[in-house]
Amino acid sequence: MLKKPVFERGWMDMEDPKKKDRNEPFGDLMRSMNQLFHEKPGRGFLQTMDDFFKNPFPASSSFHVDVAETEKEHIISAELPGINKEQIQIDILDNYITISVKSAEIITEEDEKNKIFRRQQSMQRSSRTIPLPQQVNEKKVKAVYQNGLLQITVPKQQGKRILIDES
Repeated sequence: MLKKPVFERGWMDMEDPKKKDRNEPFGDLMRSMNQLFHEKPGRGFLQTMDDFFKNPFPASSSFHVDVAETEKEHIISAELPGINKEQIQIDILDNYITISVKSAEIITEEDEKNKIFRRQQSMQRSSRTIPLPQQVNEKKVKAVYQNGLLQITVPKQQGKRILIDES
């Protein structure tokens, strides 16, 4: 009988029945691991891992933001369709405004007898940080959320002009 090269052999290459006893002291453990990953719970776990690595950062994890500037204010618009006002958080630190959105989803699949056989819960948190040219006075910032559009109005601060002496 011809032997396969090592790189062509599988984990449990059973060509030689004596091989298990002689060369593989962990043969039973390896057989158990193979069964674990080919049966339902293990296979589902591996499928979940495969799905994650195929798309670890889905496109829905971010949202579109526009920043416009007028003579007196900065207007930040964020498109958040399907999001409730309670899921939105706005934070201000120095000259940065951060918009965070938290969404949770529970998917339950049932069989004919209404016994749950799969429940999946996912939570997603997205955020965008917008830098502005000057420090933000949080007491004067206004935010409105309607029909999936968040609009934040930030008044510009007037700096003090310094006159230069000619002496």
